[in-house]
Amino acid sequence: MALFLLMVMLTLCAASPQDLSGKMFTFPEPSNSAHVRLTTSRQVLRAVTVCLRFFTDLNRDHGLFSLTTPGSENELLIFNSVSGNTYNYYVKNKGVDFMEQHYKLNTWHSICSTWDSESGLGQLWLDGKPSSRKFISSGSSINGPIIIVLGQEQDNHGGGFDVQQCFVGMMSDVHMWDYTLSPCEIQNYMHHVTFPPGNVLNWGTLEFQTTGRVLIEEKQGIKNCT
Repeated sequence: MALFLLMVMLTLCAASPQDLSGKMFTFPEPSNSAHVRLTTSRQVLRAVTVCLRFFTDLNRDHGLFSLTTPGSENELLIFNSVSGNTYNYYVKNKGVDFMEQHYKLNTWHSICSTWDSESGLGQLWLDGKPSSRKFISSGSSINGPIIIVLGQEQDNHGGGFDVQQCFVGMMSDVHMWDYTLSPCEIQNYMHHVTFPPGNVLNWGTLEFQTTGRVLIEEKQGIKNCT
């Protein structure tokens, strides 16, 4: 009974929302297991916006945000194909490529992606610059049970990790909405101006669990110094 109660307490602690303002997740080494699993009560998404900031020196392909459902390993995936300066954006297992998305190593970058099931259109914003709007998938919502992972790219529901696709670096300010943000709201996020916090995932009240060597640290950057 004591062991059971301890396990319940640990589960409740892991599921309690945390304010990660000014913090970052650090993924310090390649791994086929280390990741952060994000929790949300939203299980149906007719539209979506995902925004996050990342810092890495990776010069190989890697995943930034991976959402799966039992029937779709790429229900929503933001994947960086470094060799071609391309971001692959998947929704409901259908993907498009956003070309010529250049970024510097060892620099903080902000990225947002949007998709709407009615129009089927998706778009990517990198450091305030929008991509072309492209058709991905329409007529069907994202339906759970949803598993969201940072640090790894899921090849099945909650697993199937590949060390050659893992993320190594720092990640912060992860937000997700069940609607498409306006261009002005995205620009505000990019430039650290007031924006509506995510109503699906909110960095200020984030529910998550870490597995493996993942650290929670003070966010590094010039703006942190006085």
